[in-house]
Order: sequence, then C-alpha cells, then structure tokens
Amino acid sequence: MSPEVHRLFRQILAEHAFSGPVMEIGAVDNADCLLHLSAFDHSIEKIAVNLIAQNSTGPIHFISQNANDLSCFKDHYFDAVVCNSVLEHDPLFWKTLAEIRRVTAKNGVVVIGVPGYAGMGLHQLFKKRNLLQKAMQILARVYDKEVLSASTLTLGEHFFPGDYYRFSEQAVREVFFAGFTDVKVYKTLNPPRFIGVGKKT
Repeated sequence: MSPEVHRLFRQILAEHAFSGPVMEIGAVDNADCLLHLSAFDHSIEKIAVNLIAQNSTGPIHFISQNANDLSCFKDHYFDAVVCNSVLEHDPLFWKTLAEIRRVTAKNGVVVIGVPGYAGMGLHQLFKKRNLLQKAMQILARVYDKEVLSASTLTLGEHFFPGDYYRFSEQAVREVFFAGFTDVKVYKTLNPPRFIGVGKKT
C-alpha cells in the first residue's frame, strides 16, 4: 500500500470512534493492515478476512474466507468494514459489496479503496506544464494525437491471483455506496486511487 493511501485511510477513519467489532477485507499480517490504525484501538473485536490463510496475531483474528460469502457473520454486526485494493481482484466484486452492506451495522462506516481512472487527455497526465508534458505533446504529433487525447492513466496489471477491474469515481459513489449516507470519495495519486466512505442507513 502506498504511504499516501495509508495516510488517507488513517485520516478518514480518525473522524470516527469505534468500540464495536470491525473487519478488514483483504487484510494481511503486516504494517499495512488497516486494523492497526489507532481509530480501531478500542474495538472489542478485529476480524481480518483474506483468501490466503494467515496466523492470528495479537488482537487481530485472521479468517481464510472468500468475501463473496461472509455468511459466517451475522447481519448488521460490524461497526466498520474497510477494504483496500481488493475489489479489482475479485471477479464477482458485487457479491462482496452485498456482503459488506449486509454485515455492516446500522450507522456503521464502510471505507473502500480501489484503483481507478479519470479524465482523458494529456492535460490529465501532467497537471503542471513541464518538459515531460512538452515531450509528450511532440510525441502526440508524431504518433496519434487522437489515441493519446482519448486515453487515461490506470494502474498496471497486478495479478493477485487475477486482476479484473478499474473503477471510476462515479462507480465508487453510485455503485459501491448506493443507499449509504454521508458519502465522500477521495482521489489521490496518478494513476488515480479512489477511497470512498459512507454510513449505512
């Protein structure tokens, strides 16, 4: 996880106080585990879900489970569910979203980070005019200006075990958080990563 993405999750979650159970989907047993964030210091239970079996350490209980089916957890159980850089690897990500919605408590907080794409054209690649932008504009004249002007940067393929999707800010807001309240979507880095947050009604 990039330091900037980690910082943004920390900032978003610091605005809330959690004491009940919390879950991270796609958690790994290292410093990037979002359940280590201070926002969760007072949570009575920390559940980490991953397809790959991991040993439980300290206060975090790791479960080897496909997030498409979290029927081992009751409805409306978790005060917070967090998930980062997982849904692009999930061929049936909409099932995971449905399970997140089901297991999150009323007024519970959901935070989801995904790689995305944004506007088209060279001006999206380079926010400041510099030598690299000028070089790209010259290249565009030689190559195919229409192709470059209709393109956007995205994060390259990274198989874990597969890599299926990239998402728009609109998808994060209107699909991931459909029916949620207080929805905000943050954009960081280039190629863009989106981090959405909302409360379950």
